Amino acid sequence: MYAIVDIETTGGYADNHRMTEIAIYHHDGMQITDRFQTLINPGRRVPDFITGLTGITNEMVMQAPSFEEIASEIHGWLKDRVFVAHNAHFDYSFIKKEFDDAGIQWSPRKLCTVRLGRKIIPGLDSYSLGRLAESLGIRISDRHRAGGDAEATAKIFDLYLRCDTEGIIAKALKRSSGETTLPPNLPKEEFDKLPAKAGVYYFHDAHGNVIYVGKAINIKKRIAGHFSGDAREWNRSNIRNEIHSIHYELTGNELIALILESQEIRKIWPKYNLAQKYKVEEWGIFEYEDQRGYLRFVVNVVTKNSKPLITFSSKSDAWSFLWEKVKEAELCPKLSGLQTAKGPCYAHQSGTCKGACAGAEPSDVYNQRMQQSIDSFFGEGETVAIIGRGRKSEERSLILVEKGNYLGFGFFSEDIAITDFESAKNYIQVSKDNRVVQNLVNSYLMNPRGTEIIAF
Repeated sequence: MYAIVDIETTGGYADNHRMTEIAIYHHDGMQITDRFQTLINPGRRVPDFITGLTGITNEMVMQAPSFEEIASEIHGWLKDRVFVAHNAHFDYSFIKKEFDDAGIQWSPRKLCTVRLGRKIIPGLDSYSLGRLAESLGIRISDRHRAGGDAEATAKIFDLYLRCDTEGIIAKALKRSSGETTLPPNLPKEEFDKLPAKAGVYYFHDAHGNVIYVGKAINIKKRIAGHFSGDAREWNRSNIRNEIHSIHYELTGNELIALILESQEIRKIWPKYNLAQKYKVEEWGIFEYEDQRGYLRFVVNVVTKNSKPLITFSSKSDAWSFLWEKVKEAELCPKLSGLQTAKGPCYAHQSGTCKGACAGAEPSDVYNQRMQQSIDSFFGEGETVAIIGRGRKSEERSLILVEKGNYLGFGFFSEDIAITDFESAKNYIQVSKDNRVVQNLVNSYLMNPRGTEIIAF
């Protein structure tokens, strides 16, 4: 028993938009047996562009019932039936949210007629509802209205049932199939081949263009998380509908995945990596002189025109670095922004601070140690190799840092010993350094995890 559904809405994602219309067709596996359709008052204005697309106006929905008022009736039409829709995730996400808000439990099995069409009737130019219906000789009487689109979807599904000689629908209905959570245009076979390993992954559109780059410790698990019902940020865009294929690069470990992801985003500029295109949060250590003449440190977010002494990818890494410098130069934690208590710092009370916070140490004496500490930020820096897990069991990864600057990464066989810096360069691809990558490396070196650090 199936409920074939179409909805109209005020916008593209369930978190911030509402339904304006719903139509439900019942199908018993042999034929259409009943239908239901109603406008719904969304409790907000219908945008002009939606009216232009659907013909649904504010006046039309003003007198219509709210979803809450008819939630029980709609639930009765859907209860104990397989939920079927064209691009099912979209319709399901709206209805599920409305039921959740109304306190109604609803967790149906689902079928997507886009995904089914690609398997039952392969080779068509397009599986959009309009183009698919046209290809199958099905006329849509009222396009972009719930009733007309649901009727067309029901006729398409009826055709699927008659053409499904390989049991594709039955396989898709198995709870473990994962068919209904995947983007409509992504072959399940391609998803099934994804590795549960660290690396960088790329989403491609129908033309092969990269539209998103991401990194993961477990590629398959991370990508599955994008497509789950809980991944709200992925429900807010058209990215699901645009994903036609995925490829990936294994990196062996998270640090190289982070570096490669950052480099690829800035090389390709994928349309859906907006957050990293325009804003990468950096934390910096800054210096200033207070009214008493003492040089002081502060950790803060790096803004466009600010000039930090050194930057990190997180506040905690900046603090960890600064604590080490404070201890090394016997500086005052309070004057370094690491303690905010009134009066002398805790270190002065324990005897490890020389008393600048209490005025017991002259500013010129204190500032001399401060300047020495600041100078150490800009020293030649360490030349090290960071050796970690490779892409396969007999391989190791290698990141080189030369005089404090990131140089590049690569891979080498585990039976090779890294003994000197010059020979180590043979195993990496030297790449252009940038602040984002340098921040990642700086932060990692403050708290190396599961790697071997070789200093040269």
